[in-house]
Amino acid sequence: MDQTPLELLKSKGVDVVPNPYGRKLSEDEIISHLQDIDGLIAGLEPLNGTVFQNCSQLRAIARVGIGMDNVDLDAAKASGIKVSNTPEGPTEAVAEITMAAALTLSRSILPANKALHQKQWSKSFGRGLKNSKVLIIGYGRIGRRVAELFRVFGAQIMVCDPLIKPKDLRNDLRLIELQQGIESADIITLHAAGNDPILKSAEFKAMKKGVIILNSSRGSTIDEKALIGALDIGKVASAWLDVFPEEPYTGELTEYDQVLLTPHMSTYSVQCRKDMEMAAVNNLLWDLGIE
Repeated sequence: MDQTPLELLKSKGVDVVPNPYGRKLSEDEIISHLQDIDGLIAGLEPLNGTVFQNCSQLRAIARVGIGMDNVDLDAAKASGIKVSNTPEGPTEAVAEITMAAALTLSRSILPANKALHQKQWSKSFGRGLKNSKVLIIGYGRIGRRVAELFRVFGAQIMVCDPLIKPKDLRNDLRLIELQQGIESADIITLHAAGNDPILKSAEFKAMKKGVIILNSSRGSTIDEKALIGALDIGKVASAWLDVFPEEPYTGELTEYDQVLLTPHMSTYSVQCRKDMEMAAVNNLLWDLGIE
């Protein structure tokens, strides 16, 4: 969306070889693409020991975004490859789209929109955000910003994060264990790192009827079959998912009208992409020793 990062690379004498596919590359494709390449501005392509062994010239990887799940950091270190990411850039954009999804679902905008497109004048009551109990799972940069925005709407905020101490929170925010938070939350929003499932069958069973689930963190943090079961019985009223265990996603959740699905686009605002890409370019130039 903005050519400034590319222009910066070119101004430093760097030859830029663009992704020829316009999508995430497979392992074989990234190996082919990285032949005779010194540095990579990385997305979500698999970057593992096999890739590094077959790309001996690669010296630096600059990941655009926070997550490093697709990068084998130990293998990169063993191969002498420097790896960086851009943790600051996504915060505002991900928090914004999380709030957009929360408002859309809590105010029943999806069924109203669908009905009117079918020329039906059908009004739906929504809960709204004021006085809603919101459980934020993961209180890093994005989780903190999401908490701030929910507070503006008058929500009651609970935080679940094993790395956070009560003194790290504002007085009106509660640090809470996962089980206790799940049992009382009206909205649960995930901003946690890692690939282990957090919301499984037991957690869905413990939730209040009519809860809203939001996930912009990792697709693996929610057990999809358990979520579908909870949707079927109305335990989960609605959900928004921007991340999936396998992407592109074509699974069963596409059949549920009460589920808002977006194609891993939380960071897709013009300013966010520019900020992240500029940070990645500067990281790459630094790691390659280019002034």
